[in-house]
Amino acid sequence: MEKHESNYNLFDWWKKVVFKNYANFSGRARRAEYWNFVLVNFIIYIPLYAFSIGGLLNDSESVGILGMGLFGLFGLAMFIPSLAVLVRRLHDLNKSGWYILIYLIPIVGPILMLVWLFTDGNRFVNDYGEDPKNPGMPELEFTGQ
Repeated sequence: MEKHESNYNLFDWWKKVVFKNYANFSGRARRAEYWNFVLVNFIIYIPLYAFSIGGLLNDSESVGILGMGLFGLFGLAMFIPSLAVLVRRLHDLNKSGWYILIYLIPIVGPILMLVWLFTDGNRFVNDYGEDPKNPGMPELEFTGQ
């Protein structure tokens, strides 16, 4: 039996992104899903980086190369899931995945993206699906007058 998202721990969120939604660019991702994925990746990157730098600083060239290889392979393996969860996180804010290109605007782009990534997603159903935080909520339509 699968756990409900309210009972997920840090690594359950990471497994959800990597194994269940590896290249899924459709739908929505909650803040918890995005930030727990980022945190676990950071936790994994630190020892890989330390292993590679430690090997290079101790004149153990083979250990350093192995560490850099593992660091690079992990980064390559996480590239697609990172993009996918970022696009789904933008979808939760009812923004197109193409807004990822805002990162290319110097200084302002990364700050704006960070603000969006910390913002709570749209409640109810939006253009990209139902609210992942409260599934089954009714769809509300507003008419502007």
